[in-house]
Amino acid sequence: MLKSMTGYGRSQKILNGRDILVEIRSVNHRYYEYSSRIPRSYSYIDDKLKALLKTGISRGKVEVSVSINTIEGKDTVIAVNKAVAEGYVNALRSLNEEMGSNGSTWLEDDLKLSKLIKLPDIFNIQKTPDDEEQVWNDVSEVTAEALEKFVSMRQTEGERLRNDVIEKSDAILEMVAKVEELSPQTVENYRNRLFKKLSEVLEDKNIDEQRIVTEAAIFSEKIAVDEETVRLRSHISQLRSMLDSDETVGRKLDFIVQEMNREVNTIGSKAQDLNVTRIVVDMKAEIEKIREQIQNIE
Repeated sequence: MLKSMTGYGRSQKILNGRDILVEIRSVNHRYYEYSSRIPRSYSYIDDKLKALLKTGISRGKVEVSVSINTIEGKDTVIAVNKAVAEGYVNALRSLNEEMGSNGSTWLEDDLKLSKLIKLPDIFNIQKTPDDEEQVWNDVSEVTAEALEKFVSMRQTEGERLRNDVIEKSDAILEMVAKVEELSPQTVENYRNRLFKKLSEVLEDKNIDEQRIVTEAAIFSEKIAVDEETVRLRSHISQLRSMLDSDETVGRKLDFIVQEMNREVNTIGSKAQDLNVTRIVVDMKAEIEKIREQIQNIE
């Protein structure tokens, strides 16, 4: 199915304690050009991300934005600093013994865990290191969904472009038929003008009918556009066939449109009739519209 190079896709999911958001957008470009916005701490997924997008995108200037937010507490580990806790216990009990040996009143040893945990530096809060493989699996899952939406949008836009190009090619075919209809009439008009001119110059003298026929034949050969119209019809047929192809055809379409324009220019250079000249101008305008449309086809 024909695809546009303009598209947008978005997906967001919470996986393994991470809120992951992926957005893909693109505009037309001659080749596949990739750029990304990824948190620096997750830069290791960039190459894999680029390769994943390449499986569904062959042309276009593509920008992907990835946001990864860890749900609070999911990436932390709380560890007990046993050495510090033991140090507190020993120090407090040593103090109690020391005060009692000096004749002071012995203090009740009421040391409990609930009191101990209130002392500073008992706990160490550490961030859990990323499981890079798990992170990539999660990001790739979200990216795949965003890519599916992105491609779907491109296909919808591509279908619109296809219909528009078909409509314009139909208009060109109608104009080609009109040129083919007018060409013989142009030769006949030239023959009549030539006969009238010779009659005026020679007045009552006999006119060499064969000479007029010969001149008309030479003129006809110079302005004949049969080959150009046949080739133009062939190019339009190829254009329409490519529009129904499942392959990437943007560059091929660009070449075909150049050839269409070449044939129309040749018809214009041979035109000896004002009506044909006007039709040529209209055909060139339609071809330019087609060229603008296919610039956005993948």
